[in-house]
Amino acid sequence: MYYRDFLGRIHELLEPPTYLEIGVRNGDSLALARSPSIGIDPAYNLKVAPPAGAKLFPVTSDDFFERAEPLLTFEGRRVGFSFIDGMHLSEFALRDFVNVEAHADWTAAIVFDDILPRDIPEANRDRATHQWTGDVYKVLEALEEHRTDLIVLRVATEPTGLGLVLGLDPDSRVLADRLDAIVDGLVQPDPQPVPQAVLERHGALEPDAVLGASFWSVLRDARERGVGRDEGLPALRAAVERDFGR
Repeated sequence: MYYRDFLGRIHELLEPPTYLEIGVRNGDSLALARSPSIGIDPAYNLKVAPPAGAKLFPVTSDDFFERAEPLLTFEGRRVGFSFIDGMHLSEFALRDFVNVEAHADWTAAIVFDDILPRDIPEANRDRATHQWTGDVYKVLEALEEHRTDLIVLRVATEPTGLGLVLGLDPDSRVLADRLDAIVDGLVQPDPQPVPQAVLERHGALEPDAVLGASFWSVLRDARERGVGRDEGLPALRAAVERDFGR
C-alpha cells in the first residue's frame, strides 16, 4: 500500500478534530485532511490545493513552535493527528516529535515518514539518492529506548515505510530533558551502519492489518468521552496486544 493511501485511511478511521503536518512540499498529503489543518514548510510549492480551512506557515518547524501560541489556528483545540515529514535527519525529526507531542491530545496519532530505508545510501545523512529517507529510522529506536510508555508501530507502506506512535503524553519531559544526549548518540557520519532488521523490514506490520485494527475505535471513543490518559492507556495497550500480540 502506498503511504498516502494509508494516511488517507487514518483520517477516516481516527476522525481527528485537527491535523498538523510538518513538511508540506507539494501538498499531496495535506489535501487528505478532513478537519482544520496546519501545514508547516519553509519552502512549500503547492501542486495540490489544500483543504478548506487549512493554514500554511512558510517557516521551519522549530520557528513555528517557538511562537507564543502556535496552535491559535485550532482555537484552543490540541493536535489530533500529525504527520512528520520534514527534514530527513534524526535530530530534526525527534525535535518535531517532542514539539508535536507537547501540543497533542493523548488520543492523537503521530506518524513519521521514511522509517524503512531500502539500502544504506538511501539512509545517508548527506543526500546521495533520488529518494532519500535519511536516518529518520533512528527516531523510533530512540522512542523505544527512552519512552517505553509509548506504543510504537512500524508499518510496511511503500516506498519507505511509516512509523505510527500512539499513547502520547503531552506532559512528558523525558525527551526534552535528554534531547542533547540522545542526539549525540543518533548523529553518526556516513555511511550509516543501518541495521539489517531495518533494511529487511523485520517486525513491520502490513498496512491493511493496521487499518483493520481495533485500537482506532478505542482512541475515538476515549477522545469523544473525554477519557484521560491514565484511564485510557491500559485499554489502548490491550487493544494493540489483541490486534498484534505486542
